[in-house]
Amino acid sequence: MQRRTFLQSSAAALAAAPFAGTLLSSLARAADAGRKPKILVRNGWQSINIGDIAHWIGLFELLDKHGIDAEIRFWYGTLADGADGILKKHWPRVQTVKSKAEIDAAFKECDFYLSGSGSGFPAANDVRRWHQETGKPYGVMGVTLTGILPEIMETLNMADFAYFRDSESYKLAIVHGLTNPKSGFGPDTAFGVVKTRDDAAAEKFMKEHGLETGKFLVMIPRYRQTPHWTISKTREFEEAKHRRNEEKKDYDHRPHREAITRIVRETGMKVLVTCEDKTQIALGKEMIMDLLPDDVKKGVVYRDHYWLTDEALSMYVRSAGLFGNEMHSPIMCISSGIPAIVCRHDDQTKKGLMWRDIGLDEWLFDLDNAEDYARIVPSVLAVAKDPAAAKAKAEKAREIVLAKQKMEMDSLKASLAKAVK
Repeated sequence: MQRRTFLQSSAAALAAAPFAGTLLSSLARAADAGRKPKILVRNGWQSINIGDIAHWIGLFELLDKHGIDAEIRFWYGTLADGADGILKKHWPRVQTVKSKAEIDAAFKECDFYLSGSGSGFPAANDVRRWHQETGKPYGVMGVTLTGILPEIMETLNMADFAYFRDSESYKLAIVHGLTNPKSGFGPDTAFGVVKTRDDAAAEKFMKEHGLETGKFLVMIPRYRQTPHWTISKTREFEEAKHRRNEEKKDYDHRPHREAITRIVRETGMKVLVTCEDKTQIALGKEMIMDLLPDDVKKGVVYRDHYWLTDEALSMYVRSAGLFGNEMHSPIMCISSGIPAIVCRHDDQTKKGLMWRDIGLDEWLFDLDNAEDYARIVPSVLAVAKDPAAAKAKAEKAREIVLAKQKMEMDSLKASLAKAVK
């Protein structure tokens, strides 16, 4: 501190000296040496989906876990629906950035820009703006490519590192000109969500509904295309998406109804039908609860309201496993060694293919593939009937994720070291 004070107090005298600009620049760097790096994190795309909330929670958990001591500016899309409460509770020192003035200040003050996980390299234009206006380094962590544009490839190639949350996206990028040596498969940051829980809320819900730890499975439905217009007055009705949803909704949930029926009748376990995003609450009632046999309904708990990522995780870790048509709830399960079966389809991005990358091919099913479709029910039953074997498989996948997370965090550490050198 004495050295800093001396250097700063000497600035006025040096200003009048020859080569003052060069000397002052060197002086400023010396005075600033050893400070914490400042990272501008771009994420928080939605809050109607606990998976999108999990993107940034997982990233912040990973920074903490890997000892990355930095000042964080969080440029978020939205922190509605209670997501802001999670941030304030667990990361009170993180500064949020939203207004033009806040963004401009962050561009000036921060040393590094970190673009977080999401589909289609979210906010890629903001990364380009950072590079063009500041010339300072940036990194891309855990994205899926949904389209290829020359400017996207240029942005990825100039990044300090560029990690893709499924290897198919990485392969696609290489075909279209990716040359960045610091790139490859790097898990979605939602895999980092482990400690951010609301155990009290989960235990209260379980007590109210007769659920016991290890004696129930979780099931999550999903439309082919998220019907945002059903929950937001600002979103217009989309006829083509609605028509596709109506065409496939019974087909997509038929195996899950059968699996639930057999779980309840053959194992004595219960099933919790819940949601990952708000649009799935009504879907769960229509396509699951209302169509189950009366004797099976007695063994099924239907959650009729939204929850947040912390409560959801606390429920998942108390379950024997999860199955359904969503992606990020399974991710949160595997992060804690809980079995999770993923069903995907031709209407969505490649993100589900990450299950192959972490050794869970047997738990990845394509609803539009007849052979896969036929294997869904027996695979779910296998998890219910042999939880120990299922947990062992989940643990192996978790170990793969942990190794890849270390790779990502090591890349970030190296970049930050150079950025504040």
